Amino acid sequence: METTIYNQKGEEAGKIKLPKAVFELPWNDDLVHQVVVSMQSNKRTPVAHAKGRGEVSGGGKKPWRQKGTGRARHGSSRSPIWKGGGVTHGPLKEKNYTKKINKKMKQKALFVALSRKLHDNEVLFLDKVNLDKAKTREASGVLKSLAKIKGFEKLSTKKKNAALIAIPEKNINTSLSFRNIAGVDINEIKNLNILEILSSKYLIILDAKDSIEVLESRIK
Repeated sequence: METTIYNQKGEEAGKIKLPKAVFELPWNDDLVHQVVVSMQSNKRTPVAHAKGRGEVSGGGKKPWRQKGTGRARHGSSRSPIWKGGGVTHGPLKEKNYTKKINKKMKQKALFVALSRKLHDNEVLFLDKVNLDKAKTREASGVLKSLAKIKGFEKLSTKKKNAALIAIPEKNINTSLSFRNIAGVDINEIKNLNILEILSSKYLIILDAKDSIEVLESRIK
């Protein structure tokens, strides 16, 4: 399978062959759902916590004597039925939400998402992007040029989750130039995951030849 490569001015710069095992997989609802839910659970940090009767202050003394007052017997003001007492069956911060994800499942779900993105014309392959200095203005100009390509017009208007930019290796100038643009995230392609891909409208792969080699190496 071949697709077009563009330069940073939004002009066609040639063709590139894509590996079938990465960009031509059929959509799999069950697999994608299972991996996404598991990854979201693993990112979850339990912060809700209700104090039980052993954690609230006070209650060291019996409120009143057991008999002879005409009132119900109580042993502590920390009882859940008292105002200011402990909470019964409340949320606990010790709860563990992590779920196991098989490595092969996680990898295949990533490739399924990449295949779907490409099928929906939401993946853009670029050749070398040259940014001499870490300037947000230059990076913004690159996105405006790419927005001229048919199907990618929202790159210049969408302000939330507009694009995920994948680079083959860490590049200081590129990272610093794009990171301050609203709605744009940047990450090394070896660290891509399905949550990032599905959360962004477009996927822009820089240095397409080198990036695809990194993806193919993940298969091996």
